Order: sequence, then C-alpha cells, then structure tokens
Amino acid sequence: MIFVVASSAALDKVGLLDKAKNFPIQLSGGEQQRVGIARAVVNKPAVLLADEPTGNLDEALSEGILRLFEEFNRVGVTVLMATHDLGLISSRPYRVLTLSDGHLHGGIRGE
Repeated sequence: MIFVVASSAALDKVGLLDKAKNFPIQLSGGEQQRVGIARAVVNKPAVLLADEPTGNLDEALSEGILRLFEEFNRVGVTVLMATHDLGLISSRPYRVLTLSDGHLHGGIRGE
C-alpha cells in the first residue's frame, strides 16, 4: 500500500495522476517523459541524474518539472540535469557547466 501512495504522489507531482491506469502506448511522448521523471523520484533518491528531462515538453510543463527538481533539491536531493534549453536555466542561480569538445567549462554562476 505504501508503494501505491508513493507512486500516486509522484504521478500527481508531474500532473499525471489521472493517467495512472493507462498503458504507455496510450500516453503521448511528453506524458511518457513525465512518467519517467515520476519513476525516478518515487523512492526519494539522494542524487537525481536527468538527461534532457524537458526535451519533449512545452514551456509550461518544463517550468513545472524544473520547479519539482528545485523542491527535491531543497530537501537535500542533488540534481544533475543535462539540457540544451539554456533559456530554462539561465535565470536560475545554479551552477552551470558547459560541455564543449569533450571538456567541461564554467561551474560558477555567470561564467
């Protein structure tokens, strides 16, 4: 019963509680992406690695996912996210690393 409550809470956080009984084939690409995020956070990991978590999402959903990651970060979860959407992260005060020609650059906000 605890797992059902936790998974329902995770689906609710990504706005998909109403789709809990749907099969993956019945979900859009963006919905499938959000289910993946819910699966990743359901067990409250110490570290969350997210590779393009907002890649198939519109701007509003992307902002919501980023706010969810910020919530997790506030309670001690380390979040490492790869993204091509610099507009999504540019106004936030987080450490930003840039990968160029196999090398990481920056790391301090504003670099």
